[in-house]
Amino acid sequence: MAKLTKKQKVAEAAIDRDKLYGLEEALELVKAHATAKFDETVEISMNLGVDPRHADQMVRGVIQLPNGTGKTVRVAVFARGDKAEEAKAAGADLVGAEDLMEIVQGGQMDFDRCIATPDMMAIVGRLGKVLGPRGMMPNPKLGTVTPNVGDAVKAAKGGQVEFRAEKTGIVHAGLGKSSFTAEALKENVQAFIDAVMKAKPSGAKGQYVRKVALSSTMGPGVKLEIAELM
Repeated sequence: MAKLTKKQKVAEAAIDRDKLYGLEEALELVKAHATAKFDETVEISMNLGVDPRHADQMVRGVIQLPNGTGKTVRVAVFARGDKAEEAKAAGADLVGAEDLMEIVQGGQMDFDRCIATPDMMAIVGRLGKVLGPRGMMPNPKLGTVTPNVGDAVKAAKGGQVEFRAEKTGIVHAGLGKSSFTAEALKENVQAFIDAVMKAKPSGAKGQYVRKVALSSTMGPGVKLEIAELM
């Protein structure tokens, strides 16, 4: 493990590892210890009582954060003709069909979100091995396979966050920047937790949310009192 810096040691000492904090106090601590020279991302980690290897225990969804993420999101769109023009007008960074497929197959993945019109899925399907592992495969349930590409691009650029449980049942997401006000971060955190609660799968047994923690990119984790969040 990398050695802690002086600042990180101070931050670690200021936070009680065994204590469960209320959301407002947790956010104060996270903001106070986001002392890097860049605007750190405030991240959430939720340990869920699910095994995503079973189809009826998969957790995934999408949420439009009330205050955005503070991150510049690069969007690629698979579309032709009028729909390609609509995507460009909405601010898409990369737009194309077979030409875009070749770029991605060549290993150039200079984007954070991938959207496609339904008629493009035959092309996009060939990129499953490239896009799938990165969680970027367009999906109708997440609104990323849609004829309304303009709206989808604007949503992706405007603070929409996709989430899915990893193999161990953990959901991670960036929910804003340390420069955001505590109130803006609180609204984003609560909206995200509500979305994960709504995405509770039919096969989830026992306690659904087991642990929730917040941290900044370089800062220590702060555990949250789950009962208060629900």
